[in-house]
Amino acid sequence: MDFREILCKISEEIDSQDLTALKFLCLDHIPLRRQELINDTLKFFEILEEKGLLEENNLFFLKELLYHICRKDLLTNFLNTNITELEDQIQTKRQVSSYRVLLFNLSEEVAKFELKSFKFILRNKIPKCKLEDNMTLIDIFIEMEKRGILGEENLDALKEVCDVIDKTLVKKIKDYELTRVERSIERGPVESQYGEEMMTEQATIGDFPGEEVQDKAYKMSSRPRGYCLIINNNNFQRAREEKPEHKELKDRKGTDVDAEALKNTFKELHFEIVTLQDRTAKQIHQDLQSFQKKNHEDKDCFVCCILSHGDKGTIYGTDGQEVAIRDLTSYFSSSNCVSLAGKPKVFFIQACQGRTTQSGLTLYTDSKQEREFLEMDTSLQSECIPDEADFLLGMATVENYISYRHIIDGTWYIQSLCKNLKEGCPRRLDILDILTNVNAEVSQKIDIKNKGKQMPQPKYTLRKKLFFPIN
Repeated sequence: MDFREILCKISEEIDSQDLTALKFLCLDHIPLRRQELINDTLKFFEILEEKGLLEENNLFFLKELLYHICRKDLLTNFLNTNITELEDQIQTKRQVSSYRVLLFNLSEEVAKFELKSFKFILRNKIPKCKLEDNMTLIDIFIEMEKRGILGEENLDALKEVCDVIDKTLVKKIKDYELTRVERSIERGPVESQYGEEMMTEQATIGDFPGEEVQDKAYKMSSRPRGYCLIINNNNFQRAREEKPEHKELKDRKGTDVDAEALKNTFKELHFEIVTLQDRTAKQIHQDLQSFQKKNHEDKDCFVCCILSHGDKGTIYGTDGQEVAIRDLTSYFSSSNCVSLAGKPKVFFIQACQGRTTQSGLTLYTDSKQEREFLEMDTSLQSECIPDEADFLLGMATVENYISYRHIIDGTWYIQSLCKNLKEGCPRRLDILDILTNVNAEVSQKIDIKNKGKQMPQPKYTLRKKLFFPIN
């Protein structure tokens, strides 16, 4: 059987109860609002494919889901899975959160007569009208999450109820908390981590329809928080020598000021900095592939800053070869970089995205001048990030336009970005608010000689608030 036939066969074996369980386990990947559109298993598989979580050559996420809902028969009969090997893989590269697995397992152990008691005890926290007779325990968990009384690190209310119903359930919750603390100790000080995460939770908005507040922010407490890769292209002599048509790719004076500003800023934000200088197109691909292959399990985020010449939807290597921004970001999709699945991937691109002319003695542009007018009917920049969650792409300029670089002070965009990160992060502004401030600041600048303006543009598929706490 081919890939699609296998999915069809599996879907025939999945009943409504199993589908409910699969959807619940995927809540960190597929928001509840989107899940309301899923009324059968094939639609569920379709959305997993859209998210990059299910591919013909990468069935791990599906296997993990089937394992957690105890459908080992489907794993062996249709996916030819060695269960022991899969259990080992889940230990090292799990994509379903242990928190979701805990709640699902608890729901499996609460008997129907205990469910009535569960609802009764919760009436002091949830209105009776919201605790309908036909609600399952999974439905109740979702309602608790909506109301902010249940979360990955907010299990007290759940323990209180379980303590009355079945004390063995409380032990399971405490075992989960202990395991979580042990993982946290490996990453950094527990006190610091919990303080930051509690602050983050209080200021976040959820995906649940009809609800105002929900604990939804990306975890950002590991030390270091992740890698910050800075690719700084300055010397384009090779491009000019090898191809006459690249004679307009001047050396990017002032870019080292940007690189240093980014280094200092993200170091203060607790990132591990890696700076690479003057990279060809091939080397840029190799650099990103190298970070794609790293294990990011103990990291919370990945940041990549690219400073170079550019054109529509692309940046240039120092050899004058184009690199599609889409190719670079796609290395970090969930299927291509499992250890970053569900975590924010942030790209800041300082480069032009269109045709420009030289802009005076002290202001240069980060674009190759065009020699002929080209009509472009499609928007490449709109496809610069994968069609899945957790990506943020900050572009120095909107499509078709230039971006400015001062030969002494650096670029308008990067300097404003670093300034606003340093000012906004201590005030607990989330990244989109910070980038809005960058837009406002850069848009006010003007190249007096050529009456040039610049408008940055963030594009994102973030599912949660993204904060970079200073402490």
